[in-house]
Amino acid sequence: MKPLIFLCVVAGAALVYLLSQATSNSEVLNQHYIPLLYLGGALSLGFLCLIIYQLVVLRRKLKERVFGSTLTLRLVMVFALMAIITGGLMYAVSFQFLQKSIESWFDVRVDKALESGLTLAQGALDNSLKELGKKADSMASALETSAEPNALNRLREQYAVEEATLMTSRGKVISQSSSEPISLLQDLPNANMLRQVRAQKPVKQTESIPERGLYLRVIVPVNVLTIADDIRILQVLQRVPPSIEQAARVIEGGNADYQQLLLARVNLKRIFGLTLTLAMLLTLLSAFALAFVLSERLSAPLSALAEATRAIAKGDYSKLNPVKSRDEFGVLTQSFNTMTRQIADATEAMERNQLQLENAKTYLESILSNLTSGVLTFDERFYVKTLNGAGSDILAVAPNAFHGVKLPEWPRVVPEVAPFAEVALRRFTSGTGAQWEEQMEYRRADGSQRTLLVRGTRLGGPGGPADDGYVVVFDDITHLIQAQRDAAWGEVARRLAHEIKNPLTPIQLAAERMQHKLAKMLPPAEAEMLARSTSTIVTHVTALKGMVDDFSQYAHAARMNARPVQLNDVIREVLFLYESMGISIEPRLGENLPSVFADPAMLRQVLHNLFQNAIDALTGVDDPRILVATSLGAAGVLLTVRDNGTGIAEGVMGRIFEPYVTTKPKGTGLGLAIVKKIVDEHQGRILVENVKPHGANVSIVLPPKAA
Repeated sequence: MKPLIFLCVVAGAALVYLLSQATSNSEVLNQHYIPLLYLGGALSLGFLCLIIYQLVVLRRKLKERVFGSTLTLRLVMVFALMAIITGGLMYAVSFQFLQKSIESWFDVRVDKALESGLTLAQGALDNSLKELGKKADSMASALETSAEPNALNRLREQYAVEEATLMTSRGKVISQSSSEPISLLQDLPNANMLRQVRAQKPVKQTESIPERGLYLRVIVPVNVLTIADDIRILQVLQRVPPSIEQAARVIEGGNADYQQLLLARVNLKRIFGLTLTLAMLLTLLSAFALAFVLSERLSAPLSALAEATRAIAKGDYSKLNPVKSRDEFGVLTQSFNTMTRQIADATEAMERNQLQLENAKTYLESILSNLTSGVLTFDERFYVKTLNGAGSDILAVAPNAFHGVKLPEWPRVVPEVAPFAEVALRRFTSGTGAQWEEQMEYRRADGSQRTLLVRGTRLGGPGGPADDGYVVVFDDITHLIQAQRDAAWGEVARRLAHEIKNPLTPIQLAAERMQHKLAKMLPPAEAEMLARSTSTIVTHVTALKGMVDDFSQYAHAARMNARPVQLNDVIREVLFLYESMGISIEPRLGENLPSVFADPAMLRQVLHNLFQNAIDALTGVDDPRILVATSLGAAGVLLTVRDNGTGIAEGVMGRIFEPYVTTKPKGTGLGLAIVKKIVDEHQGRILVENVKPHGANVSIVLPPKAA
């Protein structure tokens, strides 16, 4: 802003100088005064806008209570008042002096003398023009009846005319005569003159011919006697004597100059007054603008100190003001800079300590975020302080779901966490204050059942600080419990296979041998009873063998022979077997599915178990339907088997993959357990859910073949 103000001041001074030069020189005044005046007005408008902008800025600073703004306002008012008083006084005196000086220029009156001289000169020229007109009429009358070739030259010499030209009615020269050598077609009348003469109106005028001087021109018609011939035109030129011409020009020029000066008297007053006003306006506006600059320059040291103080209050100790003088302001600035450095050193030491604390906190948060266990911390009022990512994943809630919500109000926000909140609140409010541990069942929002191991304690113990709060650590041990159950069932299956299968064969052989040896020795009634008994023994032994084979299959996983397999091909192969059994299964197989890395035999076993379960669930259904579908999902190839049967009881849904858990009257409960085991061996996922209005849906995701 300061360079702009100084530039405007310099431009204003230069403009005032140019205006003064223009008013003292009439030629320069006529050429450049108006542009200079417009430029002055534009510069004044620019000054005014600049001052308004500075006033707006100063007003905003006053409203915001910027330090030093009040001092700036007072200094501006003082400078402006000084400029207005001195400038106004000088302007009033100068304006009065200028008005009286211009009026004194017109005390001597010469306008009557100039008008009389101009009238005298004009009368002399009119008499000469009238005399020349008479000569032209006489020459035209003579030419009407004369056919002599040199008649025009003779008549010109006779009437003492300088130049005579005879033309047709269209201006074509017929003959020309002059007392001096002249060029042909020089100084001929224009079309308007010819048209006027053809209308029998002679032309008489005084005019200045370039490079020749002032001439009297008379043009008259030359009427012929025959009707067949057109009229001719005679032009006569006579030069005005040089002395008369010079006197007339001097009188006319002097009168014109005087009349122009006389008419410009009011305009001169206005011009000089406007110039003086513009100069005064530029001076005052420059003074106003410079007043802002000077006032800000005087208040700048105080404003700088105030700004540095605000910066220190905000924690910025790097702002040091340069010492620009050796006066009191310089001493104050130096002392302030010394104080700022001391505060900065103390603050830097404090920030280093705080940074160490922040690093420790960040390290702890990093550990919490990477833990597989969920961690919850509460303050003394049971508001959540920390919930790590593993905790939100285990509980299946958003990280900020409980922000600003007390622990007793959790069920209102997320109903699924009610059992978890009840356990934690009951344990913490029991008053023991010791560490506690509890295992609980937790059903997530997606319907999956989880087993959680929850441990908690009060931070700081009983009687500790009020802001110690509480901490809860919990783990999802569902897979661990499932693994323990699988191991236990595997051990049971191995023992059953070992302890039961060994005596089954001797029992079956003994029964068959008794039937073979005793059937012929007994009467028919006893023989029939023996046959029924031995048949019953063999049938149940066979059933026990089948059960033991199922347990053996669950306990001893077959050796997986994995290779790239097209799942749709395996499904079509299995469906071909069920077509011969008269069962309607609708396939909806996706196209262009990637291969899966799997054992085809195990996939067939999975499909057989799923189809068999669906067929058993459709017993007694009026319109039995089984749908098998494949598609490409985000995690791999999705296999879906859906039926519209009786579905799965809610009490069994949580333990559906456990061995010997079944709703069938004759089932072993190993079908879905074997399916789950095969899917796990293929690094896949399985989900069983009921569908509305009735039926069950089994979804299996198998990862695609690695590239």
